Parts: sequence; structure tokens; C-alpha cells
Amino acid sequence: MLDIKQRISEILAEIIPALDSGEIKQMLEYPPNDEMGDVALPCFKLSRILRKSPIQIAEELAGKIPADPKIAKVEAVSGYLNFFLDKEEFVRDVLSTALNKGNEYGSRDMGKGRNIVIDYSAPNIAKPFHVGHLRSTAIGNSLYRIFNFLGYNSIGINHLGDWGTQFGKLIVAYKNWGSKDSIENGGIKELMAIYVKFHEEAEKDPSLEDEARDWFVKMEQGNEEALQLWQWFKDISLKEFQKVYDLLDITFDSQAGESFYEDKMPPVIEELREKNLLTESHGAMIVDLEEYNMPPCLIIKKDGSTLYATRDITAAIYRKNTYDFDKCIYVTGAAQSLHFEQWFKVIELMGYDWHDKLVHVPFGIVSLGGEKLATRKGKVVLLEDILAEAIKKTLKIIEEKNPDMDESEREEIARQMGVGAVVFSDLSNNRIKDVSFSWDEILNFDGETGPYVQYTHARTCSLLKRAETDVDPNFDASLLTTKEEFRVIKTLYLFPDIVVSAMEDLEPSIITRYLVDLAQDFNRFYHEHSILVEDEALKNARLALVLAVKHTLANGLNLIGLSAPERV
Repeated sequence: MLDIKQRISEILAEIIPALDSGEIKQMLEYPPNDEMGDVALPCFKLSRILRKSPIQIAEELAGKIPADPKIAKVEAVSGYLNFFLDKEEFVRDVLSTALNKGNEYGSRDMGKGRNIVIDYSAPNIAKPFHVGHLRSTAIGNSLYRIFNFLGYNSIGINHLGDWGTQFGKLIVAYKNWGSKDSIENGGIKELMAIYVKFHEEAEKDPSLEDEARDWFVKMEQGNEEALQLWQWFKDISLKEFQKVYDLLDITFDSQAGESFYEDKMPPVIEELREKNLLTESHGAMIVDLEEYNMPPCLIIKKDGSTLYATRDITAAIYRKNTYDFDKCIYVTGAAQSLHFEQWFKVIELMGYDWHDKLVHVPFGIVSLGGEKLATRKGKVVLLEDILAEAIKKTLKIIEEKNPDMDESEREEIARQMGVGAVVFSDLSNNRIKDVSFSWDEILNFDGETGPYVQYTHARTCSLLKRAETDVDPNFDASLLTTKEEFRVIKTLYLFPDIVVSAMEDLEPSIITRYLVDLAQDFNRFYHEHSILVEDEALKNARLALVLAVKHTLANGLNLIGLSAPERV
């Protein structure tokens, strides 16, 4: 498919010697209004270079543009140089490409041979999978799919929080207020209950904190009882987590949590010591980062136990040695930004030239009624409960609309659209934006939502099925002349660049916003024009457009981790 901006920038570079085509391409825009052309060059920046007014520059350039079969006309308006494409050529090019590539439309091989490690989700063992974990899980899963779609080899890692002082706290809580039967019967919710109980009691009796630290030290020293309890808590947790991952249709290439690096830390600590990076401070071992305007990076506590930074540094070195990544991406809350800055700097100070390949992808805080989520206080909304409620609501809607649908199909579509509503709601926000959880908002299926986009995909499938004929790829592009048709095709054209933008900005919301735009453009066309008309040539041309939209919606939904049901 022709890159229109590239074509126009090359033409302009011939008549603007002061700039190369790459610089001009960066200046080109897609106008918001079709009457302003299909591609525009704002001439305001050029006025500083050419020492003329933007209006004069636009008018002079308009008179110098050579004839081109892809361009119908060029106009100079108020300092903008507006290009109008030859519609028939453009329609044929876009639809033919989308039909030929099908479920690969928008994909590229730009990342061929390069590995991208993505660390995401990472719930803490013995704590429930709550709405706050959705952001890392959904964003990371989408980035995993986007990089794969662009030819990279994505490696998804669920770096489980399965090590640390919190397990000492849990052991103390279990010994004081838990029982084997209550944990077996209550599962992760009971583990959370005794964890909350620990913090309530520790406020009255601070010695419980010392007892918890002692138990974690025992874990690190290989104490059999401590490790047996830890493994039991972990097994219960993983079973619960898997229910959520199954609902979300998410799998990982590795679930090597923090405990995986326990026997790999001593050599890294020794390396830090040999490179004279470790400093003793009040009995603890740190890497001093004062000259970089950061607090010290704590490596070993005074009781000899390790910390998140120790394990993250070790994990990064292991991942580079194992996967030889081009980038290692960490999808975590913005509140952890300093933590990542600190240990990224430690990796640099260790002399590793790949330190700049480590990327933190922060996201905003998820709050509950304006208050921060806090497992230790029991202030959470379980993700499994949210998904179950969304599926239940969707099932009720489907039962009312399609009472004759097979029960198993109805339940599967309800899962796809209920989960879709929750995930799309999260990914529709710019990832850095703080989110206040609202039941009403997350279960709203009207307007710019996942179910709206999924329903539009199902509508394209229904039209193609009702046509009772295959789309002839040799459609007559000259018949697609209405403004609604051309608007859909222009939006289809943008999809490959949208995917690249989402990858470059590490921002899945770029794709969710695009999908809503495409669905709205298509539905406007659908309501304004009959598709299954008697004129066979026109019907085939419009069905070609429908099929291109179907492929693009399905591809986009897949990139954000949503299913594309064929009927609802």
C-alpha cells in the first residue's frame, strides 16, 4: 500500500531544497475536515526558514506541484497546502491491501530477529488479584501482541511477587490466627483476611514485625517449615490467579517470580562488591546514588535479607544472558518510577552497555472512591468479581436479544464481551492517567466501549453472511464515491501507522481510540447506505469495504486482547 505522506514529502523535497523528505514528512498532517483535503502541509514553520509568510509559501508551492496520478488537486488555503487524493486510486489501493492481507493487515516485519522482553501483571502471592492489577496485565498483554504483530519476538514474563518480608508476615499470621482447614476452604480470600489481621495486630504489638522479618530470614536460609508454608501459599494463589488469566485469555512465556532469582543473587552481590559499588550504611549494604540526585539503592538489609532492587538487578542480568533482548520493558505503576531509575542506574554503573535497553512503562494509580487501594487494609475490588459481574450482565442482554441461541455459544459470547467491556474500559484511558474505579462506568456497554466495537464487528460478519456470496477482489473502486464510504476508507488506511504509533509510544489506548473511530465511521456508512443492493457491481464493491472493516476491527481487537465475536 502506498505511503501517501512519503509520496507527498518526496514531491515537496524537490521544490523545498532547504528540507529533506524526512523532515517534511514529520510536518504533514491529516486534516480533521475532509473539505480541507486528505493531507496538509502547515507552512507556518517554513516561514522562519524561507523568510516569507505562510500564505505566500503555500500559494507558491501550490503552483509548483507537478502532476501525479495519486493526487487529484492541490489547494493553498490560509497558510496550509492541502492535497486531495485521487479517490478511485486511493480506494482501490487501500481496500485491495486490506483484503489481500486479511488478518495480517497492519502487520509489518520491522522487528524481525529482535527479542522484546515484557514484564507485566506480576501479582503478589497470597494477595487477591484485584482491579489494580488489571492495568499492568491489560497494558502488558496488549504491548506483547503489538510487538509480535510488528515482527518482534515478544517474551512475556509474569514476575510473580513470591518472595520478601510479606511472607514472613503471612507465616506469623497463619500461626496466630489461621488454620489448615480455613486456608484450604477459603483460599486466597482467607490468606488476605489473616494478612489484614496481621497489620491490625502489629499496630498494637510492633514485635510482630520483628517476628515476621525473622521468618523471612529463615526462608532465605532454607528453613524447611518456612519454605513448606511458603510453597503452600504459592500453590493456592497460582490456582486462583489462573482462573483470572483463563477469563482474560492470557498466557505467559515465563512465570519465573522473585524466588527464581534467590540462588542467582549471591554472584551479582559479589560483582557489585568487586566493582566497588557497595557501601555499608547503618549495617545495610547500599549503592550510593547521591551524585545522581537519587536516594541510595538498598541491596542488603542489616538483617542480611535482600530486597526488590537486588532481585530486579539479578533478573535483568539473567534475562539479557538468556534472551539477548533488544528491549526489556517493565509495566508497573508510576509510583515505582524512582525504584526503576535507581536500579537502572546501578546496572549502568556495573558497566553493562545495555542499560539503556531497560524501559519502565508507568501507568496511573487506580483508586477506589478516591482512596488508594490497600490490600493490608482490605480495601480492594477483586478482578474476578468484576469480570463475573460483566459476564453476567452481558449474558442477560444476549438472552433477551437471542433467546434461541445455543446455550454454550451464548455463554462464550458473554465471556468475550463481558471481559471485553472491562479490558477496553481500562485501555481506553491514556495509561499514565489516574483511574477511579466505578462499577457504573466499567459495566456501561453504551457509547465508546468494547462491546460497541465488538458488536460492529459482528454486524460486518452478519452482512457478509447475508450476502450469500464471496467478495470478488476485483471490485469496481469507481463505484465507492460517497463521503461516508471515503471516510471509512481513509480511516482504514491509517491502521498500519496507528499500530506503529502504539508501539513507539508504548500506548495501547491509541488502538482503542482508533477502533471506536472506525466503528463509528462504519456505522455511519451502514445507516446512510444500503449494502445488499440489486446492482451486483455496487454490492460487491460495498461488501469489499465491509470485509476490509471486518479484518481491521478483528486485528485491532486482537491487539488489545479482545475477542471478535461473529454474532451477538
